[in-house]
Amino acid sequence: MKITLEHKTISLADQVFDRLEKEILDGVYTRGDILTELRLVSDLGVSRTPIREALRRLEQEHIVEMTGKGILILGVTKDDFFDIMEIRKHIEGIAAARAAKNITPEQLDDLREAIELQEYYVSKRDAEQIRSFDGSFHRLMYHFSGSTVLEDTLTPLHKKAQKYRRTSVENSSRAEQSAKEHRAIFEAIAAHDEKKAEEAMLLHIENAKQHIAGGKN
Repeated sequence: MKITLEHKTISLADQVFDRLEKEILDGVYTRGDILTELRLVSDLGVSRTPIREALRRLEQEHIVEMTGKGILILGVTKDDFFDIMEIRKHIEGIAAARAAKNITPEQLDDLREAIELQEYYVSKRDAEQIRSFDGSFHRLMYHFSGSTVLEDTLTPLHKKAQKYRRTSVENSSRAEQSAKEHRAIFEAIAAHDEKKAEEAMLLHIENAKQHIAGGKN
Protein backbone atom coordinates (compact mmCIF):
# COMPACT_ATOMS: atom_id res chain seq x y z
CA MET A 1 0.00 0.00 0.00
CA LYS A 2 1.38 3.39 -0.99
CA ILE A 3 1.50 6.27 1.44
CA THR A 4 -0.66 9.27 0.60
CA LEU A 5 -0.87 12.64 2.30
CA GLU A 6 -4.30 12.34 3.90
CA HIS A 7 -3.58 15.04 6.46
CA LYS A 8 -1.66 18.04 5.17
CA THR A 9 -0.51 18.96 8.69
CA ILE A 10 1.44 15.69 8.96
CA SER A 11 4.70 15.61 7.02
CA LEU A 12 5.45 12.78 4.65
CA ALA A 13 8.45 11.81 6.79
CA ASP A 14 6.14 11.57 9.83
CA GLN A 15 3.79 9.29 7.91
CA VAL A 16 6.68 7.10 6.77
CA PHE A 17 7.95 6.95 10.36
CA ASP A 18 4.52 6.02 11.74
CA ARG A 19 4.01 3.36 9.08
CA LEU A 20 7.42 1.73 9.52
CA GLU A 21 7.32 1.94 13.31
CA LYS A 22 3.92 0.26 13.41
CA GLU A 23 4.95 -2.51 11.03
CA ILE A 24 8.18 -3.19 12.91
CA LEU A 25 6.51 -3.16 16.32
CA ASP A 26 3.69 -5.34 14.96
CA GLY A 27 6.24 -7.86 13.72
CA VAL A 28 5.57 -7.36 9.99
CA TYR A 29 9.32 -6.89 9.72
CA THR A 30 11.05 -9.24 12.15
CA ARG A 31 14.31 -8.98 14.04
CA GLY A 32 17.25 -9.73 11.77
CA ASP A 33 15.52 -8.71 8.54
CA ILE A 34 17.55 -6.46 6.25
CA LEU A 35 15.76 -3.76 4.31
CA THR A 36 17.10 -1.36 1.71
CA GLU A 37 16.10 2.17 0.87
CA LEU A 38 15.29 1.00 -2.65
CA ARG A 39 12.83 -1.58 -1.33
CA LEU A 40 11.17 1.00 0.90
CA VAL A 41 10.91 3.45 -1.99
CA SER A 42 9.09 0.75 -3.94
CA ASP A 43 6.93 -0.46 -1.03
CA LEU A 44 5.88 2.99 0.15
CA GLY A 45 5.86 4.92 -3.10
CA VAL A 46 7.81 7.87 -1.73
CA SER A 47 11.27 9.32 -2.37
CA ARG A 48 14.40 8.52 -0.41
CA THR A 49 14.42 11.83 1.52
CA PRO A 50 11.43 11.17 3.85
CA ILE A 51 12.52 7.53 4.17
CA ARG A 52 15.99 8.56 5.33
CA GLU A 53 14.52 11.04 7.83
CA ALA A 54 12.17 8.37 9.20
CA LEU A 55 15.00 5.83 9.42
CA ARG A 56 17.14 8.25 11.43
CA ARG A 57 14.32 8.59 13.94
CA LEU A 58 13.80 4.83 14.08
CA GLU A 59 17.51 4.34 14.72
CA GLN A 60 17.33 6.84 17.59
CA GLU A 61 14.52 4.70 19.02
CA HIS A 62 16.81 1.63 18.71
CA ILE A 63 14.23 -0.10 16.54
CA VAL A 64 16.53 -0.32 13.50
CA GLU A 65 20.28 -0.13 12.95
CA MET A 66 21.98 1.21 9.85
CA THR A 67 24.64 -1.22 8.59
CA GLY A 68 26.81 -1.59 5.52
CA LYS A 69 24.39 -4.19 4.19
CA GLY A 70 21.26 -2.13 4.72
CA ILE A 71 18.71 -1.40 7.43
CA LEU A 72 18.85 -4.07 10.14
CA ILE A 73 15.54 -4.60 11.94
CA LEU A 74 15.97 -4.79 15.71
CA GLY A 75 12.35 -4.53 16.81
CA VAL A 76 11.44 -5.39 20.40
CA THR A 77 12.54 -8.74 21.79
CA LYS A 78 10.87 -10.71 24.55
CA ASP A 79 13.65 -9.62 26.92
CA ASP A 80 12.98 -6.02 25.89
CA PHE A 81 9.31 -6.58 26.67
CA PHE A 82 10.08 -7.79 30.19
CA ASP A 83 12.35 -4.77 30.75
CA ILE A 84 9.55 -2.50 29.54
CA MET A 85 7.09 -4.13 31.93
CA GLU A 86 9.50 -3.77 34.86
CA ILE A 87 9.84 -0.06 34.12
CA ARG A 88 6.09 0.30 33.79
CA LYS A 89 5.58 -1.46 37.13
CA HIS A 90 7.64 1.24 38.81
CA ILE A 91 5.91 4.25 37.29
CA GLU A 92 2.53 3.37 35.77
CA GLY A 93 0.98 2.86 39.18
CA ILE A 94 2.03 6.42 39.99
CA ALA A 95 0.27 7.63 36.83
CA ALA A 96 -2.93 5.80 37.84
CA ALA A 97 -2.79 7.34 41.31
CA ARG A 98 -2.26 10.79 39.81
CA ALA A 99 -5.21 10.25 37.48
CA ALA A 100 -7.36 9.30 40.48
CA LYS A 101 -6.32 12.54 42.14
CA ASN A 102 -6.57 14.90 39.17
CA ILE A 103 -9.19 13.56 36.76
CA THR A 104 -12.10 15.86 35.86
CA PRO A 105 -15.69 14.73 35.24
CA GLU A 106 -15.26 15.31 31.50
CA GLN A 107 -12.05 13.27 31.43
CA LEU A 108 -13.74 10.54 33.42
CA ASP A 109 -16.41 10.33 30.72
CA ASP A 110 -13.69 9.85 28.08
CA LEU A 111 -12.04 7.11 30.13
CA ARG A 112 -15.40 5.44 30.70
CA GLU A 113 -16.09 5.42 26.97
CA ALA A 114 -12.74 3.75 26.28
CA ILE A 115 -13.33 0.92 28.77
CA GLU A 116 -16.94 0.41 27.65
CA LEU A 117 -15.85 0.13 24.02
CA GLN A 118 -13.10 -2.29 25.01
CA GLU A 119 -15.64 -4.42 26.88
CA TYR A 120 -17.99 -4.32 23.90
CA TYR A 121 -15.33 -5.53 21.48
CA VAL A 122 -14.21 -8.20 23.94
CA SER A 123 -17.77 -9.55 23.78
CA LYS A 124 -17.48 -9.52 19.97
CA ARG A 125 -13.98 -11.06 20.07
CA ASP A 126 -12.71 -8.36 17.74
CA ALA A 127 -8.99 -8.45 18.53
CA GLU A 128 -8.02 -5.39 16.48
CA GLN A 129 -10.61 -3.15 18.14
CA ILE A 130 -9.83 -4.60 21.57
CA ARG A 131 -6.19 -3.63 21.14
CA SER A 132 -7.18 -0.19 19.87
CA PHE A 133 -9.32 0.64 22.89
CA ASP A 134 -6.92 -1.08 25.28
CA GLY A 135 -4.34 1.38 23.99
CA SER A 136 -6.77 4.28 24.24
CA PHE A 137 -7.48 3.47 27.88
CA HIS A 138 -3.80 3.59 28.81
CA ARG A 139 -3.00 6.68 26.75
CA LEU A 140 -5.92 8.59 28.23
CA MET A 141 -4.96 7.54 31.74
CA TYR A 142 -1.39 8.76 31.18
CA HIS A 143 -2.71 12.10 29.91
CA PHE A 144 -5.22 12.46 32.72
CA SER A 145 -2.46 11.93 35.29
CA GLY A 146 -1.69 15.60 34.63
CA SER A 147 2.03 14.87 34.35
CA THR A 148 3.73 15.51 31.01
CA VAL A 149 6.79 13.62 32.25
CA LEU A 150 4.78 10.50 33.07
CA GLU A 151 2.85 10.71 29.80
CA ASP A 152 5.96 11.20 27.67
CA THR A 153 7.73 8.33 29.43
CA LEU A 154 4.92 5.78 29.40
CA THR A 155 3.38 6.37 25.96
CA PRO A 156 6.36 5.10 23.90
CA LEU A 157 6.91 2.19 26.28
CA HIS A 158 3.30 1.08 25.87
CA LYS A 159 3.61 1.40 22.09
CA LYS A 160 6.81 -0.68 21.99
CA ALA A 161 5.01 -3.57 23.65
CA GLN A 162 2.27 -3.70 21.00
CA LYS A 163 3.34 -7.02 19.43
CA TYR A 164 2.93 -8.69 22.82
CA ARG A 165 -0.28 -6.79 23.51
CA ARG A 166 -1.64 -8.25 20.27
CA THR A 167 -0.83 -11.72 21.59
CA SER A 168 -2.86 -10.98 24.70
CA VAL A 169 -5.94 -9.60 22.97
CA GLU A 170 -6.01 -12.55 20.59
CA ASN A 171 -6.34 -14.84 23.62
CA SER A 172 -10.02 -14.54 24.58
CA SER A 173 -9.59 -15.43 28.25
CA ARG A 174 -6.74 -12.94 28.70
CA ALA A 175 -8.66 -10.28 26.77
CA GLU A 176 -11.63 -10.72 29.11
CA GLN A 177 -9.43 -10.62 32.20
CA SER A 178 -7.59 -7.53 30.95
CA ALA A 179 -10.89 -5.70 30.44
CA LYS A 180 -11.92 -6.61 34.00
CA GLU A 181 -8.60 -5.26 35.26
CA HIS A 182 -9.15 -2.03 33.33
CA ARG A 183 -12.62 -1.79 34.84
CA ALA A 184 -11.12 -2.09 38.34
CA ILE A 185 -8.60 0.64 37.54
CA PHE A 186 -11.37 2.84 36.17
CA GLU A 187 -13.59 2.34 39.23
CA ALA A 188 -10.71 3.27 41.55
CA ILE A 189 -9.95 6.39 39.49
CA ALA A 190 -13.64 7.33 39.43
CA ALA A 191 -13.71 7.01 43.23
CA HIS A 192 -10.55 9.17 43.43
CA ASP A 193 -8.96 6.34 45.42
CA GLU A 194 -5.28 6.86 44.65
CA LYS A 195 -3.99 3.83 46.55
CA LYS A 196 -6.51 1.45 45.03
CA ALA A 197 -5.88 2.82 41.53
CA GLU A 198 -2.15 2.27 41.92
CA GLU A 199 -2.63 -1.26 43.26
CA ALA A 200 -5.07 -2.17 40.47
CA MET A 201 -2.66 -0.91 37.84
CA LEU A 202 0.28 -2.82 39.30
CA LEU A 203 -1.79 -6.01 39.31
CA HIS A 204 -2.78 -5.42 35.67
CA ILE A 205 0.83 -4.98 34.55
CA GLU A 206 2.03 -8.01 36.50
CA ASN A 207 -0.73 -10.19 35.03
CA ALA A 208 0.11 -9.03 31.50
CA LYS A 209 3.77 -9.81 32.10
CA GLN A 210 3.01 -13.26 33.51
CA HIS A 211 0.75 -14.07 30.58
CA ILE A 212 3.65 -13.57 28.18
CA ALA A 213 6.12 -15.25 30.54
CA GLY A 214 3.87 -18.30 30.52
CA GLY A 215 4.72 -18.81 26.89
CA LYS A 216 1.36 -17.76 25.48
CA ASN A 217 2.89 -15.87 22.58
